[in-house]
Amino acid sequence: MTITQLGQGVDATKRLAPEAIARTVECLKGYRQVMDRYDVERVRITATSAARDAGNREEFFDAAESVVGTRPELLSGSEEGQLSFAGATAELDPDDGPFLVVDIGGGSTEFAYGVTECEAALSVDIGCVRLTEKYIESDPPEPEELLACLSITEAHLDDVARLIPASLHAKTFVGLAGTVSAAAAVEIGLAEYDREQIHHFDLSKEAAEDVYRTLVTESRAQRRHNPGLEEGRVDVIVGGMCILVRIMRYFGFDRCLVSESDILDGLALSLLE
Repeated sequence: MTITQLGQGVDATKRLAPEAIARTVECLKGYRQVMDRYDVERVRITATSAARDAGNREEFFDAAESVVGTRPELLSGSEEGQLSFAGATAELDPDDGPFLVVDIGGGSTEFAYGVTECEAALSVDIGCVRLTEKYIESDPPEPEELLACLSITEAHLDDVARLIPASLHAKTFVGLAGTVSAAAAVEIGLAEYDREQIHHFDLSKEAAEDVYRTLVTESRAQRRHNPGLEEGRVDVIVGGMCILVRIMRYFGFDRCLVSESDILDGLALSLLE
């Protein structure tokens, strides 16, 4: 997987940056080559938070369609949460539910609750890129910048608890996407990405807090030397970790089940329906 940071600057400008579009389209060219190699016949390509916020998303959709051959669908936050839930829980034991599946993205975070099916889903406007660009200017971050990220996250979690009250009683917290996988990889000390070690890794609250304390007190130059932290995530991991630890504190979760099965698996499953 390639980190293209399509949402670069979107929170401030409400537009997709030309260089971000170019990076993403270049990545899609590579994906198209892989699809051609395997004679892929059915394609579903979707856009999420960054495109939802961007006034020039059709420009990106045009460019993406020209290289992939399929036009991106703009998913609502609720649809994004439902697909993430479907992908993350497909191989989980229902007896471990109800599940609260949380997808910490760049511009938004999706919360989806249920057992065998998604019963409620909500998207909130906090993400690793959004918080970083809006509140973190210092290197390493100042305490007041971290406090701002944690406080803003808590305010959005109040909305989750109000609109999905059952989320307060979830049995298993399932964490998705780059921030959560990076936290697990740093905790394990992975020199190279290994899905088998990360998928369904049991990340304790103590370990998450330890990774948080390490990363937020380091400068960018120091942070990039942590085994398991991809270069493309070095700049935004602090914002993401603020969200992760605040979720665990708020809901009282003592563990996070890290899942590498996510919205992409949900999309694949949708093509089989």
